Amino acid sequence: MIVLDEQLLGRNIEEQIARWYQGAICFITDLRPNTDIKDDAIPKLLQQENQPTFVTINEQDFWRKTAISGQFCMVCFALSDSRAREIPQRLRDLFDHPLLDSKQKRMGKMIRVAEKEISYYSADDMTVRNLSPH
Repeated sequence: MIVLDEQLLGRNIEEQIARWYQGAICFITDLRPNTDIKDDAIPKLLQQENQPTFVTINEQDFWRKTAISGQFCMVCFALSDSRAREIPQRLRDLFDHPLLDSKQKRMGKMIRVAEKEISYYSADDMTVRNLSPH
């Protein structure tokens, strides 16, 4: 399951991802409808789902600030809002990387996708590592 941050609503990103991703795709607001979801509540919501990958463009509020758990993955895109349309292809490329090409390999990781580099840390090792291109 891919869970998109509410900031990505209205951009057809979910439709573009659905062209290549076979699992469920929803927005964080779908997990708790009709309520205001604060950033610090997101990890708890994700833990209630079956191994979701949360995708956000709000990198500043999540990277190195959110407690990660082995039950979910977070992907933070360090892109300007005007470049959000790049997320589906960049996410697909990320999911094709040998270290992240299965749900099991992604779980427990906080991943930051920047212009020219990808870095991550995990729930059991907070050391930030750079992901080499594949």
